[in-house]
Amino acid sequence: MVDEEEIRKSVTKAAKAIFNKGLVEAGEGNVSVRFGRKEEFFITPSFNQYDSLQKDEIVHMNFEGEALSSGKLPSTEAKMHTAIYKARKKVGAVIHTHSTYATLLSIVRKGIPIIMEEQVIFLGGSIDVSQFGKAHTDEIGNAALEALDLKNAALLANHGVIICGKNVDHCVKFAELVEKLAKMYWGALQVGNPYNIPEENYKRFEKHFDALFACYARKKK
Repeated sequence: MVDEEEIRKSVTKAAKAIFNKGLVEAGEGNVSVRFGRKEEFFITPSFNQYDSLQKDEIVHMNFEGEALSSGKLPSTEAKMHTAIYKARKKVGAVIHTHSTYATLLSIVRKGIPIIMEEQVIFLGGSIDVSQFGKAHTDEIGNAALEALDLKNAALLANHGVIICGKNVDHCVKFAELVEKLAKMYWGALQVGNPYNIPEENYKRFEKHFDALFACYARKKK
């Protein structure tokens, strides 16, 4: 996506979508979209008010942390978004949520094993928990990257969820899926011992992930 006006609209639309889906509350979480091939992106403002958010409030930034637009301050987690864009050239968008069940699991450092096939197709496999990183610092960006590895989603220890994807529509879908899986896994833990899907049964879905949704650097695999 290379048209500034369209990017602003897409960030605003995605931000309102995750708010309406209950994945964030006012003042928390963030959404960004890469600006084509430039080392720049557009991100939701600090202490974002989702219900009244307008496209002109979206902040244009470069990878050096400089705001290229006037008005609102950028999200305080812009460094985490920058770290992901720098490390993964195919990432077109990043979303960070504080969705309830996923954050609950992050607090007890319990990742989500492969319990549904769609988890492999869309996210690339298990949803792992990062090491704790201080909010608003390079530290949390590095922790997020390590937990993501080759996948599109991870839990941020005591913080929430980090999602990346080829485009922002994918990211909204993935953010919703992570919270659904977190609810399922939490519920299963209350009933008994959850069964993971055996590798021989989900391995065939990895090619769908690589072909359609993966955005890791191919040289890493």
